Amino acid sequence: MRMRSRAWPAWALLVAGCAAGALGARDESVESFVARHWRTPLRPQGPAPARFTPLEASLAPEACGTCHPAQLADWRTSIHAAAMGPGVAGQLAELRVREPATALGCQNCHAPLAEQMPQVPGTLADNPAFDAALRTRGIPCAACHVRGHERFGPPRRDGSLASAAPRASLPHEGVTRTPAYLASSFCRGCHQFGPDGYALNGKPLEDTYEEWKASRFAAAGVQCQDCHMPDRRHLWRGIHDADMVRGGLTITLDDAPRVPGGVAARLVIENSGVGHRFPTYVTPLVLLRAELVDAAGHALAGTRVERRIGREVTLDLEREVSDTRLAPGERAELVYARALENGAVAARFSVVVYPDAFYTAFFEALLRQGAGRGEDDVRRALGETRRSAFTVFEARVLPTGRLSPP
Repeated sequence: MRMRSRAWPAWALLVAGCAAGALGARDESVESFVARHWRTPLRPQGPAPARFTPLEASLAPEACGTCHPAQLADWRTSIHAAAMGPGVAGQLAELRVREPATALGCQNCHAPLAEQMPQVPGTLADNPAFDAALRTRGIPCAACHVRGHERFGPPRRDGSLASAAPRASLPHEGVTRTPAYLASSFCRGCHQFGPDGYALNGKPLEDTYEEWKASRFAAAGVQCQDCHMPDRRHLWRGIHDADMVRGGLTITLDDAPRVPGGVAARLVIENSGVGHRFPTYVTPLVLLRAELVDAAGHALAGTRVERRIGREVTLDLEREVSDTRLAPGERAELVYARALENGAVAARFSVVVYPDAFYTAFFEALLRQGAGRGEDDVRRALGETRRSAFTVFEARVLPTGRLSPP
């Protein structure tokens, strides 16, 4: 018996590496652009050029979608669009009153435009440019693509940087193109804590960029965008997307020594296609699970065995409980051998992903102690986290060692 799930195809890795490899010669210009572009807090856009129409001057995602409908449709489904969802908004409702500077600091990643800040960072004065509706849009198009009403974006698909026509004749005076949009360093500001950032057990709480830099993917020139923005799609799929998770793993179910009259198998999960640790952050939990089931598929109490994959921390973020995440190329396994009992007919093996495991426990605790002004949002967020779990692999093993449908 041997069952294997699909993994990230090797050709995709090679194609992505070839496409991204051209960045090497421009590292210095990429780094200087990224440093300037993501100097936080971001500055207000200021007055739009006199020739701009209201549509060109708007920072609303729908304004961009007038000419870029495919990108808008992708963004609406993305985690970036939800970056100021009820979980964040519910926490910031109280934090804005108690620690307004800290609350604004959170927005540097969750709603980074100056026009999304209710107060001016530094002075904490009311922000005259604040747009309450824009704040709820999370990370809108303009957060990455607009500075001082100037548009920025990646090179054309042929690698060229020139505009197709005189800039003055183009909507919003065209776009300034730079290879920085194809480099992992563009994502670093919100996906990597710095040397002075919050850390537990000697490791930054957010360490994704450095995990990638230490991987074979970085060595091959594969950038964050190659996996999370395939074909320049504005999707940013990750741990919440079952297909994305399946594509980054190789999962096998192999034979193991059986007990007489029982079932046995070895469930193996390998981080074969994720360019950083799996999972990368402290909020998800992945379970390798085995249990006996009856003819109706019901699990028998007391027969379940699990192995946990994740970086588990206390709810107050004061202590790391364990770190069993898988670096690229690493594997974990669960061996299960058990005699059939109490009507069991098979063993069920599964890999279950809880993308928001930490948030579920955290929101439950927050509501018990009182979430204050943000209570309604926190309750909504708790419901969302409870619904986010999914199974990426499931199979049953019969006493003969053969597989049966899940």
